[in-house]
This record gives sequence, structure tokens and C-alpha cells, in this order.
Amino acid sequence: MYQARIHITLKPTVNDPQGVTVLSSLQRLGFGNADDVRIGKFLLVNVNETDRAKAEQSVTEMCQKLLANPVIEDFQFELEEMPAPRATT
Repeated sequence: MYQARIHITLKPTVNDPQGVTVLSSLQRLGFGNADDVRIGKFLLVNVNETDRAKAEQSVTEMCQKLLANPVIEDFQFELEEMPAPRATT
């Protein structure tokens, strides 16, 4: 089993009004060193696959078909192999 850590962000050319609002608030709170803010999504998805390539393909399809809007969002992910659950006796 693998756990996918998926990061979805707006493409650089897409306006991010939430990011602009957060940046403005940070600067008003005295964080003048904040230069840019982009809001995105972070998802953890457990994938019941033993083959890494199949898990990668499955997560890619999840992102392309549902989790990310390919017109305005980019995605990237990392896969981490999860330890097998211990059998209880």
C-alpha cells in the first residue's frame, strides 16, 4: 500500500484572489517580508496497490479526472510506501 501526498495549485497564469487577500492580511499584520501567496490544496490518499508504477498511474488518473482542474490547476505528488499492517493474534 502507498500513501500519496498530493499538492494541487493554481497555474501561475491564473489569478488567485484568495492568495491576494491572505498576502494583504499578512502585510497588515506586520509581515512585510511576505512577498507572494498562492492558495492550494493538499490531499492524502491511500492507494491499495503493491506495484509502485500502478500506484503512480492510479494517482495521476485521480488527479486528472477529479482532484485537479487541468484547465487552471497543476498537481504534483509523492508516494510513500506504507508498512503492512501487523497481524493481531
